Amino acid sequence: MAEQSFHVGVPVAGVALALLAALGQPSAVAAPPPTDPMGITGPGTAAASRFVPGPCPEPPEPIDALATARCGVLEVPENRARPGGRTIRLAVAIIPPVSATPAPDPVVFMSGGPGGETFDDIPFLVSSGLNRDRELIVMAQRGNLYDEPNLACPELDRFYARSVGLPSYAPQTEKLMLDAVKQCRDRLTAGGTDLSAYNSTENAADFADLRTALGFKQWNVYGHSYGSNLALTYLRLHPQGIRSVALDSAAPAQYVSLPFAWANAREGLDSLYKGCAAEPRCQSRYPHLERTLNEQVRKLEAQPLTLNVRPPQGGDPVKVVLDGGALVNLLVAKAIPFADVPAAIDELGRGNPDRFAKARAAGSVQVVGQTAHGLTQSVVCSEWVPDHSPSDVLKAGREAFPEWPEAVQAQAPQLAFQAPVCRIWNVPDRTAVQRVPTVSSVPTLFFNGTFDMKTGASWAPRTARTLSHSTTVEVPGIGHWVVPQSPCAQKVLASFLTRPTAPDTDCVAGLRWEPFTITPK
Repeated sequence: MAEQSFHVGVPVAGVALALLAALGQPSAVAAPPPTDPMGITGPGTAAASRFVPGPCPEPPEPIDALATARCGVLEVPENRARPGGRTIRLAVAIIPPVSATPAPDPVVFMSGGPGGETFDDIPFLVSSGLNRDRELIVMAQRGNLYDEPNLACPELDRFYARSVGLPSYAPQTEKLMLDAVKQCRDRLTAGGTDLSAYNSTENAADFADLRTALGFKQWNVYGHSYGSNLALTYLRLHPQGIRSVALDSAAPAQYVSLPFAWANAREGLDSLYKGCAAEPRCQSRYPHLERTLNEQVRKLEAQPLTLNVRPPQGGDPVKVVLDGGALVNLLVAKAIPFADVPAAIDELGRGNPDRFAKARAAGSVQVVGQTAHGLTQSVVCSEWVPDHSPSDVLKAGREAFPEWPEAVQAQAPQLAFQAPVCRIWNVPDRTAVQRVPTVSSVPTLFFNGTFDMKTGASWAPRTARTLSHSTTVEVPGIGHWVVPQSPCAQKVLASFLTRPTAPDTDCVAGLRWEPFTITPK
């Protein structure tokens, strides 16, 4: 996954034709309007949103749940503010329930990113029990893989693969990234894509149209990371038919901005430090964890290590540059399992960079064309970046980590060079319509992991203040995307879907984090 995605962090990896009549709708649908050679409706022919049954996507690695799923596409206007514009197609899968007597209200999933590949998440959703008692509906957000158009940026994928051998924040690294961004933007816009239409407002309207098109009176929403941001936007703009909302690793629309990335990194790292200090063996073995990391960030930013390292995925060794910025980004991305982080920091301080170097080398292996970087940049540049200057990011970095060098403080973790990137991407400022709290009485459940360095757990209770029927759950020792990693969280979510106003959270009280790895002195 690209370094810019808030979808990163899951430690475990990541069809039949359907008749509309099977979804409770008339079997006859209007014939598709004329399409251009790309299969996208041309200007002046956009119609109302509708679901069209069709085959399921065929991922490179088969997904078992798709073998029995009903699939198709949701046809929607690309830009609802421009009547008569072109229509785009969003891939949809409806996964049957395990239960022979399922509940009538399905669960619809909103994936992270923005721009993360949605269908790859299906195995995690199924193993977490999302389709145990009700149908599970998965739709790729506009611009994703299997959509038309697909806003992939192979140019950026190739840059990310190359960047592991470059200093994180050097001018030449910035130039290469900006060149890749411009190439992608030029290609997408030359193909007729309206980048301003790829935003959370349109994404939310797509899901509202999907519920109507499938004929469901009500459904439950489960979103993680950016998907939680989208779920809150959806609840605010289209509350009709929403029975309950579960937010995993919440990224509330009113708070998400580049400066906040530093506060979240600080919160998650502090929680990890406290976890080590609370574990006698960890505290005894690594008594100066924070001091060691601070020293290494300063030292390696001043004098980076250049190494040849074999990626964990296999293949020939690759050039890796390990500097202060790389250390920070690897930690925030959970490129090293939390249980191993104290050992990795201690080993680095003793002259052994192996764990960090291998984690950095892993980034040299990119799945080209999988991530919808076009959606990523359109959302980030219209909703997260505006009305905060680079000096605001630097100030937040200084406040969070005053001992780190300015070159590191000046770039939000995993979102480097975003100001010049957004000047190139050139989409309208949407902060006024997006950074708005959601006020609702719909039952809402928050899951957050205490070690999450992307979306701090403190966001949940702050966001819950305007959600009158909300429950917040913190799972110790878990990072980004809690439910697939925690059997307890899965039980809580199942009880919430059964009784949204009274979820059973008893299992949370006895939870502990995985013991930290203790290496010999």
